[in-house]
Amino acid sequence: MLAVLLVLGGLVFGGGPAVAGAAAGGGASAHEPRFVVSERQFERMFPERNSFFTYDGLVAATRAYPEFARTGGKALRKREAAAFLANVSHETGGLFYVVAQNKDTYPIFCDETQPYGCPAGHDAYYGRGAIMLSWNFNYKAAGDALGLDLLDDPWLVERDPKVAWMTALWYWNTQSGPGTMSGHAAMVKGAGFGETIRSLNGTAECDGGNPRQMRHRVDLYVGFTEVLHVRPGRHLTC
Repeated sequence: MLAVLLVLGGLVFGGGPAVAGAAAGGGASAHEPRFVVSERQFERMFPERNSFFTYDGLVAATRAYPEFARTGGKALRKREAAAFLANVSHETGGLFYVVAQNKDTYPIFCDETQPYGCPAGHDAYYGRGAIMLSWNFNYKAAGDALGLDLLDDPWLVERDPKVAWMTALWYWNTQSGPGTMSGHAAMVKGAGFGETIRSLNGTAECDGGNPRQMRHRVDLYVGFTEVLHVRPGRHLTC
């Protein structure tokens, strides 16, 4: 369901209701729990990131999904954050790419069978953001959940860092994709990191589909858990 793009010599595969209008939210409340990943740790994870993907944008976006990385004990919260960010890193080449790079694929992601069509244009629904959201139906669903008109203005995902993170968190927290559970559910219910890969790409990487890409995600996850000083847990592969 998410975009397919060529990144760094390998194929990288892309992607509770939120509060309406969440993208317009103000500063963080002094009473909100601190995000489990510090800015310094974030910078260690993404030393060559595109400046578009800001830490502040990520923290602001988490307010749309307050259960993200705030469910369970401290170790579980760290593992979920590491799992999300590892998949994000794989999708975007280390937070380097904001949009899918292969423009020849852009027209693919308009499903004309949907009743609302593709009002922004046939080639407007290519992969964008931290999990490379693509397809008109995903832009419609994410926009409806977040209180944003992403169907008519999908470019908002590549203009606003907070929205780029919010759409990724929408997918992570609410969509099972080709799997059987969301990435959030996989981590908090103990299914493990491998199931988060399945929710993004299913058999395209799991069950022998592309073990090299699967292993790259796992390696990123293990590395990020080390940054956060937590064990990675069980069921790393799919």
